[in-house]
Amino acid sequence: MPRKAKIESVADADAAAGGVAAVDRALSLLAAFKSDDVSLSLSDLALRSQLYKSTVLRLLASLVHAHLIQQLDDGRYALGVQVARLHSVYAASFSMERVVVPVLRQLVTATGESAAYHVRQGEARLCLYRVDSPQPIRDHIQAGDLLPFDRGTGARVLTAFDPDREASIAPQERPLYAEIRAQGYCTVVGDRLAEVAGISAPVFKTGGALAGALTLTMPSNRYQLSHVQIVLEMAKILSARL
Repeated sequence: MPRKAKIESVADADAAAGGVAAVDRALSLLAAFKSDDVSLSLSDLALRSQLYKSTVLRLLASLVHAHLIQQLDDGRYALGVQVARLHSVYAASFSMERVVVPVLRQLVTATGESAAYHVRQGEARLCLYRVDSPQPIRDHIQAGDLLPFDRGTGARVLTAFDPDREASIAPQERPLYAEIRAQGYCTVVGDRLAEVAGISAPVFKTGGALAGALTLTMPSNRYQLSHVQIVLEMAKILSARL
C-alpha cells in the first residue's frame, strides 16, 4: 500500500471537488514553477508540492510524455513546449472585455450601483469599461471618458499603487496615499463631484504590477460602507482572472 504522507500535499489541501487526485497532483507540479524559475530539481518539486519524490517521478513521467514538462541534460526540469503552445492559444483568444465586464455586472447586481474599470492614460485616467446602475439617479460617466487624475477614488487608487507616481505626490498628500495602500482601497464622498461617492480597489496583473482600478460609484445619499467588502472581493476575482 502507498505510504500516507505525514504532511498534506498542496494538491490534497486544495483538491477539486469531484476531481481526480492524480490530476490535481500533476497540476500542482506545473503550478510549482514561479515566474523567475528557469528550471527546478526533483527536490525542489517535491518540496513545493509536498509530495514524495517517488510520487513526483511518476507524475513527471506523464507530464514529460505530454510535453508539458521537459527534463534537461543536467537532470533538472523545465516547462515544456506544450505550455508555450497553450499560452499562445490563450493569448490569441484573450479579451479584456470578456474578463472585466462580467465582473462589473456582478458588482452592479450585488450593490445596485454603477461599476467601472479605470486605467491610467498619460496624465489622466480612462474609463475603459462601465456598467450602469439600473437606478435612474446615478452619475453618467461612459466607457471611453477621460477623467482627472487628481480627484476621484479611481484616480487615488491608480496613484497610490503605482510606484511610478510616487515622486509626483505632494508631501501634504502622502499620508492619504499611505493610508490607501495600507487599507487596500479608497472610499470618498464628494471628491470628484459633491453629490457622488466612490469606492475603488486596485486590480493587479500576474507578478503584482498594477493593472487598473475597480470602482463603484453612487449618489452620496446612497453611499454604504458595507459595499467596500464587495468591491474588494470583486477586485480580487478580477486580479485572478487577469
